[in-house]
Amino acid sequence: MCGIAGILGISGQLNHSLSNRIKAMNTLQRHRGPDGMGKWVHEDETVAFGHLRLSIIDLSPEAAQPMTDGKGNWIVYNGEIYNYRELRKELG
Repeated sequence: MCGIAGILGISGQLNHSLSNRIKAMNTLQRHRGPDGMGKWVHEDETVAFGHLRLSIIDLSPEAAQPMTDGKGNWIVYNGEIYNYRELRKELG
């Protein structure tokens, strides 16, 4: 099972950078996802996501997380979408 980490803070109230904190959180749960590690930190350091990957179905690098749509929206996800073939056909 993958590992997910997240931090929500208030700008200026954190005494350590979110980047270092999320990295430490990922390191602590490294056993949860030996196939990859990723993190994203908002530019104002008020929110951060971390992800440890355990590859099961999609082994490609395109499935690395956190994921973005390129429009500023980010997600970390742990789970499997079993009807992904049907959804891919429907969504094109």
